[in-house]
Amino acid sequence: MSNKIWERLAAHFEATRRRPIASLFTENPRRFEEFSLSLDDMLFDFSKSAVDATARDLLLELAEDTNVLEKRDAMFSGVAVNRTEGRAALHTALRNRSDEPVFVDGSDVMPEVRETLARMADFTCDLESGKITASDGTAFTEVVNIGIGGSDLGPAMTTAALAPYHKNLRLHFVSNVDGAEIADLLKTLDAARTLFIIASKTFTTIETMTNAATAKAWIEAAVGRDKAARHFAAVSTALEKTAAFGIDPARVFGFADWVGGRYSVWGPIGLPLMLAIGADNFLEFLEGGFEMDRHFQTAPPAQNIPLMLGLTGIWHNNICGFGARAILPYDQRLARLPAYLQQLDMESNGKRITLADAEIARDSGPLVFGEAGTNGQHAFYQLLHQGSRIIPCEFLMAASSHEPQLQAHHDLLLANCLAQSEALMQGRSEKEVQPKTGMKPGDALHRTFPGNRPSITLLYRKLTPRTLGRIIALYEHRVFVEGAIWNVNSFDQWGVELGKELAAGLKPMVSGEAAIEGAKGSTGGLLRAIAALRAGS
Repeated sequence: MSNKIWERLAAHFEATRRRPIASLFTENPRRFEEFSLSLDDMLFDFSKSAVDATARDLLLELAEDTNVLEKRDAMFSGVAVNRTEGRAALHTALRNRSDEPVFVDGSDVMPEVRETLARMADFTCDLESGKITASDGTAFTEVVNIGIGGSDLGPAMTTAALAPYHKNLRLHFVSNVDGAEIADLLKTLDAARTLFIIASKTFTTIETMTNAATAKAWIEAAVGRDKAARHFAAVSTALEKTAAFGIDPARVFGFADWVGGRYSVWGPIGLPLMLAIGADNFLEFLEGGFEMDRHFQTAPPAQNIPLMLGLTGIWHNNICGFGARAILPYDQRLARLPAYLQQLDMESNGKRITLADAEIARDSGPLVFGEAGTNGQHAFYQLLHQGSRIIPCEFLMAASSHEPQLQAHHDLLLANCLAQSEALMQGRSEKEVQPKTGMKPGDALHRTFPGNRPSITLLYRKLTPRTLGRIIALYEHRVFVEGAIWNVNSFDQWGVELGKELAAGLKPMVSGEAAIEGAKGSTGGLLRAIAALRAGS
């Protein structure tokens, strides 16, 4: 990969860094039209960034130089792009709504994908119709998904996002190994009406299996050990382990190792979402993801929303030096989206070794955080507007809500979203502050806003299953584009392994089953302090 394009991008940034973003609109009255892209009723606006025509051309040249589109095609075709694990990354196959085959190692995986999806739909319909019942023969009303990471964030986020489409089952989620979470939830549930889904591909994830054991003991105490199995289903490929746990094989839904956890909501990991919104709406969700896939595969580079979203991220992170991004959905039902994208982005591209087995030459993934508007305005927007660091913002908003009877609420919400992006760009000078406030010059400085802070906006008609599918697929592909440019593997996550190994060794010391004399330094001191505090409690 040539460094010349990076150097030209850096030189262009240096030459234009003091140019106000607002001036780009003055210079080009058609800037909004030229720096926004559409896919049906979804609009991606990056006009309030400092990317101009020259920067856009250079970024597209960078994508060509780093073979982003060739790498995209390799991913969709089933090549083992997850090199460190020797696997394909074919989450896109889970939402393939065409009749086209998808091959892995010479075999078409689509028949198995469709069969599993049909089994999920049958299970959902049987629960809705009462064909599948609790141990006392009556209907389930509560479903608890026990998982962690991708086995929790995806279904939890999407289920909350699509609340207007919920049917009769109430969905709950447990992920933290902290016993407080499951204890507080179980207090609110009737065991006789509750179905648990244990989501763990290997059925060995320590947090998930610890919570699963607690759930099993709770159910057995309420309905009896002989009837407890009717209150469990699993998303796993470890059939021997699920059988040993007591789960009927007909209620176990597996998925292949070419689906990474944080990319897995499209398949069996999304079973809680299907149970919440029904099989038909879940298919609409898949359709939305598939439409974004097709757009990513076929749209010309300059009109390609995932590509341009990724390139804008590269511009902000690597060229401008902005090491964070704020995800700001002005859509309360997307309140969990920042956490979801935090995992998707930071677990995928939080890497320092490239696929060439060398240290990366520049920063990889940025810090990702966020909160739903307008709550975030009363929390961290102070830093966004007046802090010493510049943090690019990504706003999401729906033109219409699901509550037409509360239109005034939605109008105020959208006005706030538009105002925040405008304020970030325009700022407010001391000369503007003084006439309005009559303050002394020094005091007026505290009410100035530097402005020139970039943002992008994703606008859509309404948050429907299809729209949500498009949004998630868009951000998946954005992560892919950025990882392809940095030449990192966006599909492994070895960074979690060391902590897991150390925790396994420390657990006996915490519980008192092993001596703590071997633990040294701060860890040893903390272990002794824990023991002393417990002894005195």
